[in-house]
Amino acid sequence: MELVEVELARVVIHQKGDQQYIHLRERSGQRGFTIEIGYHEVEEINRKLCGMQPPRPLTHDLVGRVIAALDHRLQRVIVNELRERTFYAMLVLVPKDAPPGGPARERTVDCRPSDAIALAVATGAPIFVAREVFEEVAME
Repeated sequence: MELVEVELARVVIHQKGDQQYIHLRERSGQRGFTIEIGYHEVEEINRKLCGMQPPRPLTHDLVGRVIAALDHRLQRVIVNELRERTFYAMLVLVPKDAPPGGPARERTVDCRPSDAIALAVATGAPIFVAREVFEEVAME
């Protein structure tokens, strides 16, 4: 699968209503696209971006801790599919001791893009989009 590296360019939080948005933009260009996500997910992404730590771990913190407890790390996230106007994503996990860029036994976990991006923001992992998905939805 050919990938396009993207970055989280904008988070749009509407205090009223359930429709929240994140905007992903290609790292090597000006094109990007928007994903609609839920209020709780956008709040979690915003908390991570602002460096806010809740007094007790929230769900995304828990998932990150479970990954670490299993001696793995989040290598990257991939928005890999668009089906009936719904985006799909996966986490790509590798053993903690795997060298960066070297061969490693990858494990993938299906998840919502909002959850994947929240974990990527928390861990500093890169975000990618399958080229065919990106070309379908990208705009200047």
